[in-house]
Amino acid sequence: MQAGVVLLMPDCQPKTRAAKQLPSPWQTQYLCDSNLIKKQGINLKTQPALWWARIVGALWFALAVSLSGAAMGQDVPLPPKAKPDPNAPIPEPETPIQNLLDREPEPLFSDTLVPYAPATGGNTGFSGYQDQGALYLMAKLTRDTQPIESGLIWRIYSETMNTDGRLELVATARGGDAEFRLDPGSYLIHTAYGHATATNRIVIGRDVQSKMVILNAGGIKLDAALADDTPLVSPELRFDIYGTEFNERGERNLIAENVQPDKIIRLAPDTYHIVSNYGSANAIVRADVQVIPGRLTEATIYHNAADITLKLVNEEGGEAIANTSWSVLSPGGDVVVEANGAFPDFVLAAGEYEVVARNNGRLFQRTFVVEAGLNREVEVLARVKKDSQRAGARK
Repeated sequence: MQAGVVLLMPDCQPKTRAAKQLPSPWQTQYLCDSNLIKKQGINLKTQPALWWARIVGALWFALAVSLSGAAMGQDVPLPPKAKPDPNAPIPEPETPIQNLLDREPEPLFSDTLVPYAPATGGNTGFSGYQDQGALYLMAKLTRDTQPIESGLIWRIYSETMNTDGRLELVATARGGDAEFRLDPGSYLIHTAYGHATATNRIVIGRDVQSKMVILNAGGIKLDAALADDTPLVSPELRFDIYGTEFNERGERNLIAENVQPDKIIRLAPDTYHIVSNYGSANAIVRADVQVIPGRLTEATIYHNAADITLKLVNEEGGEAIANTSWSVLSPGGDVVVEANGAFPDFVLAAGEYEVVARNNGRLFQRTFVVEAGLNREVEVLARVKKDSQRAGARK
């Protein structure tokens, strides 16, 4: 498109009547015919302001037409991302994809990011994305909760298998909501929030799409206490979380291990088997806990145990003897725990035990009782009983 600019010259001399041609899209024409000027209704002598105003107006109009014409030849960017309305009615959730091609989902997913499409954290439409579609994602724990603002991991997989027989990882994002620019095609959206996950399929075109993912997940927070409700605070306290189903080896499936007290673990709704370990010996408590969608389940595990420190001494209250080996036995003679050193320290479940100390080729032993919550030292005297000495002398 070309725009013609007409300049009315108040004083046209014969030497200036020739039209001056400027590069396209501009054309400049000088009107020097006084009759034509009169037909335009302009008095150049009495209306100089009006004359200049019309000149400026004509220039601006021509500039606007030229720029709009140039813009018509460029790509039009995609509209801004459309965020899902958190309060809008949510359609019935899609059935999450549990497997694909009759295979387990985990081995299908590759962790290698391929340069197939970029993940974006807030890109707007630029001309470089005109052959792609925009996908905006948000997630909720349940249909009635607010969108999750942090802690999400988004993974976008194509439905194309790589040479290893796995789905290609196309893009990733972390945080809350996420935006992706993707080539048209079919994709799998894998959403992870802690140990709660969901996988959905979507078809991308060249338009803007938004999707609200419903994880249908809850959470669990674990702590421990002694039998008298005294909170148990110890660096030796930890939890393992198992599923209730057993694998082919007859073992429970481990979901999370070495979980610290008061830490929130996000899980899919189910019943979980909790193993609470207090120390590394035999203070172990098990319990089953149910996780409900959209709710935080707080569970307290009660331990009947105490922290015991062993000492081999020459007399009561004496100094501990170094280079000592220890074995703690159950009443049935089973080894509960073993250690070396002058001050071995164990957490033991309440009950009766026998301790055997070995030093310089000699054995010393003692029976003791552990009471729940009573942390103490147990001394073993490094001397032979008098009755044993007399019996040895008679022999």
